[in-house]
Amino acid sequence: MSTVSHRLHLPGSSPVHRTPAEAKIVCAVLTVFAVVATPRDMFWPFAVYAAGLLVVWRVARIPPRWIAPRLLIEMPFVVLAILLPFSAGEPRTTVFGLSLSTTGVHAAWGIIAKGSIGVGVSLTVAATTSVRELPGGLSRLHVPGMIVTIVVLMLRYVDVIADEAARMRVARISRGDDPRTIRQIGATARGLGSLFLRSYERGERVHLAMLSRGFTGTIIDFGTPPATWRQWIFSCVPASAALGVCVGAWIVR
Repeated sequence: MSTVSHRLHLPGSSPVHRTPAEAKIVCAVLTVFAVVATPRDMFWPFAVYAAGLLVVWRVARIPPRWIAPRLLIEMPFVVLAILLPFSAGEPRTTVFGLSLSTTGVHAAWGIIAKGSIGVGVSLTVAATTSVRELPGGLSRLHVPGMIVTIVVLMLRYVDVIADEAARMRVARISRGDDPRTIRQIGATARGLGSLFLRSYERGERVHLAMLSRGFTGTIIDFGTPPATWRQWIFSCVPASAALGVCVGAWIVR
């Protein structure tokens, strides 16, 4: 479990860290819904969302340099969004000599703004919530036990696969291979197949080890206390503000 924690969880003692998982999950879901429901052709609501997210990071003591490289996960969507103003249809406008689709510009802005804020909210929950807190938090939200088990085991096993891939990469480099060149694309493809087989076999061994230690198919709650009404109010402040901004955007639109 420590391998998962050091990759996604940023240990701390801030009020956000001390808030139980179920309250943070509900706050994150409501906030993302508010961001997604905001009209994409407006700009000021997303500036307010970004400012609020920065405030939460400040309270949680999450440095921007920790968040910034993890935001790169949305780069494929950013590339897609950049192409939309050139490929969408009428009406069109001219910006710096380029003919851009107005609909495409709004769509691109919506994807980048909403995606960035959504990823930022998710990273905030990940940074302030350890894997040990997830089973209890999800169970108190009445999430089915099978889904809780799948989510928790998936988070734990991701690092197992990542470590296996890192060892295979070191083995390739130590034998004189350069996986960055296009000539090695065949070896890279074969390596991915080998990684799948090794991960599958590793998963079977891990499952047998869990069964031998009494695993019954249910993730144990490590006794994390449920959220108090004060913690619910504290966690609902950002979500309430986001919902207010969303409603205000539709009113003044």
